[in-house]
Amino acid sequence: MNATTGRPGKPVHLAVYDTLADWETGHATAQLARTGHEIRTVGPTTAPVRSTGGLRIQPDLALDDLRPEDSALLILPGADLWDTSADLAPFARKARDFLDAGVPVAAICGATAGLAREGLLDDRDHTSAVSFYLAATGYAGGGRYVEADAVTDGGALVTAGPTEPVAFAREILRLLGVYEGEVLDAWYRLFHDSDTAAYAVLEKAGAL
Repeated sequence: MNATTGRPGKPVHLAVYDTLADWETGHATAQLARTGHEIRTVGPTTAPVRSTGGLRIQPDLALDDLRPEDSALLILPGADLWDTSADLAPFARKARDFLDAGVPVAAICGATAGLAREGLLDDRDHTSAVSFYLAATGYAGGGRYVEADAVTDGGALVTAGPTEPVAFAREILRLLGVYEGEVLDAWYRLFHDSDTAAYAVLEKAGAL
């Protein structure tokens, strides 16, 4: 472990629900946990859910019991259910509560469509898989779509597409002050590009 630049405080909450995309949040949650951040899972209820990869997850708490003031960040992974039903709409509404309270939200893949349907991307810079994926939701934020691996708007909302879990993690690590500058860049180059030269920077910073 062990970067010393992180500033653990309130828990980070990871939304979990049936069909969640396992691969999209692992870099973020693993690195946050390694730097001392508590990760708590929040489900529709406290009943177990099952990911796309077949992992059975027992949520730590139910969505109705999650309060923005008790959290440092809400992470919303993608899931088939974002596009096949309205079952996950309550998570988008909870994201509104977080943003209204000034607590950041990070959404990837299908979760970006959920936020679009909730109107949360109409006035914020954002990205996703492709622009027409979000356009199909009928949202009004097309003019704020950014062609980028991941986007952070105003230090409050992180978005990314399904093929960018490392960039998604990079923005979360930056947002929470875990890494910055050349250390953050080296972390990204190591895990995204397999750039072995980045090891030296991370080792010097105590981030390995």
